[in-house]
Amino acid sequence: MESGFSLVMQQNKTIHMNILHISDTHCMHDQFPEKRFEGIDMVIHSGDCSNSPFLESSKREITEFLEWYEKVPVKYKLFVAGNHDTAIDRKQIEYSDMILKDIIYLENESIEIEGLKIWGSPITPTFGEWSFMKARDKTHFVWDTIPDDTDILVVHGPPKGVRDLTYNRENKLEMCGDKALATAVMRVKPKLVLFGHIHNFKDIENQGVSTYHRLPKTTFSNASCVEDGKFAYGLTSFGNIFKL
Repeated sequence: MESGFSLVMQQNKTIHMNILHISDTHCMHDQFPEKRFEGIDMVIHSGDCSNSPFLESSKREITEFLEWYEKVPVKYKLFVAGNHDTAIDRKQIEYSDMILKDIIYLENESIEIEGLKIWGSPITPTFGEWSFMKARDKTHFVWDTIPDDTDILVVHGPPKGVRDLTYNRENKLEMCGDKALATAVMRVKPKLVLFGHIHNFKDIENQGVSTYHRLPKTTFSNASCVEDGKFAYGLTSFGNIFKL
C-alpha cells in the first residue's frame, strides 16, 4: 500500500524524498526484489530484523541483516531495533558496527536529514521475555523525550488503537498498542508514525497505512513484512512507500 503527500518546511523549503518503510523482516530481508528500491531516497526499518532470542544466533542473524542492508542501493538507511533483536539489546552489536556500514541506528534519539527531523526508539510494552521492553506504566518516560518538532516518528510497536489488533493469551481480540505512545503522538503530531511489531494474523489485517480525523496531518504505517502463522511462506509485504 502506498501513500503520498508533501511536507512544506519553514522558510518555504520543500522536501522531496521517497521513503520506503519496512519492518519485521525476521531474517527474510533477502527476499526483497531489487526493483523495490528503485527511486527510493531513504529506507526506514522499524525493527525485528532477526528472530532468535538466543544471543549467538541473534548476533549471527543481525550481522547477516546488516551486511544485506549495507548493500541496499539507497542513500539513507535507518534502523531501530525490535524486541527480537537480542544481540543489540545485549550490546553484542554496537553503534559502531552500523556506522561502519553507513546505517543510521536510532535508540531513543533524533537525527535531522535534509530538513526532516526523525526520532526513533525500539521500546515496546512488556509481553513475554524479549528485548527492549518496559512496563506499560513506564514507557511514557521514553515517549516524554520525543521532541515536539519531530517530523517522522520511528518506533517498533504501534500506538494503541492503530493497526494493533491481535489475539491475547485468552484468545480474545485486543488492541495491544501502547496508550502512552498514543498520547505522545497526540502531543507531537508528526507527519509520519512508522512501526511494525504486530503482524497480520488469520482474519486480522494490521499491515498498511492509516489516517485519522483527530490527527489529519499524521499518517500511520504498519510495515510488518510477515504474517503470523505463515513464516514458512516468506514475506507477505514489501513495505509502504511515502513521498515527502
